[in-house]
Amino acid sequence: MRGAVIHAPGDVRFETLDDPKILKPTDAIIRTAVTCVCGSDLWPFRGLDTTDEPHPMGHEYVGFVEEVGSEVTSVRPGQFVVGSFATSDNTCANCRNGFQSNCLNREFMGTCQAEYVRIPNAQGTLVATDGTPGEEFWPGLLAVSDVMGTGWWAADAAEVGPGSTAVVVGDGAVGLCAVIAAKERGAERIIAMSRHKSRQKLALEFGATDIVTERGDEGVARIKDLTGGIGADSVLECVGTAQAMRQALHSARPGGSVGFVGFVGVPHDVAVDGQELFFSHVGLRGGPAPVRRYLPDLIERVLTGRIDPGKVFDLTLPLEQVGEGYRAMDERRAIKTLLTP
Repeated sequence: MRGAVIHAPGDVRFETLDDPKILKPTDAIIRTAVTCVCGSDLWPFRGLDTTDEPHPMGHEYVGFVEEVGSEVTSVRPGQFVVGSFATSDNTCANCRNGFQSNCLNREFMGTCQAEYVRIPNAQGTLVATDGTPGEEFWPGLLAVSDVMGTGWWAADAAEVGPGSTAVVVGDGAVGLCAVIAAKERGAERIIAMSRHKSRQKLALEFGATDIVTERGDEGVARIKDLTGGIGADSVLECVGTAQAMRQALHSARPGGSVGFVGFVGVPHDVAVDGQELFFSHVGLRGGPAPVRRYLPDLIERVLTGRIDPGKVFDLTLPLEQVGEGYRAMDERRAIKTLLTP
């Protein structure tokens, strides 16, 4: 098969790879319907994460089951499935508590920008749709496998509820999906922090009521101005940098909550002052999104047309042009690149 391999910062190639095989009775093999480039993929592409040797890339996927291991009974060959970037058996104590991304048998996906993918823990990870969805739904379902699930987790962790005021820090795909999540969870006011016109437009389409272009202390001051000097009930931190976390914590009111998911749960150089947090009365929760917890609900919302997170894909390329997909996102010419095998 063919797939994406990163060799060094700025160097992602489309190469011939070994076909995936069933290695464990809990595995499945899927034929990729669509895949994509994630904001977190840009960390190694930019050299901020080390690439010691060439390796495959990608952790977002939807596709058709080709083969299953002997212990997989929840899905069968031919079915269209949606999964998560973190695999889970969905039976261990952590999974039963709703934190499948901390499954005791968790494996992180990393080979999904390819024509075929091996899915570990397939029994607990994959969710089959009722029949094959129309191709118009594939981008939205692909978003559910990561960025929409992560945006929903940000809203959940920040305790967004009916009538609340929510601030979304970050205008990438996760941040934009977090706007959708905040609206779906009943937020009355949704303040999106963004400096980019195209992303502001999409945020407003998704349900944002206000746009704040300032960053850092100026951004915090603007949030305070919009919230009677107090701050927001919920702040959804969707960037993963020290500045973004500081901005999020300072934008929440006393008694408010911050949900931090960063670039799909990968914060960089973020440190929290314990004394400052203590006296702020702000709640803080985050980590890799338990996407599997939300999959059935989010799949239904997409297929019924209630949400359309697939709109975050503003560039579609054949998989063989994956390197250009990375470059377009790195240069902010695209929010998120959809790849078609």
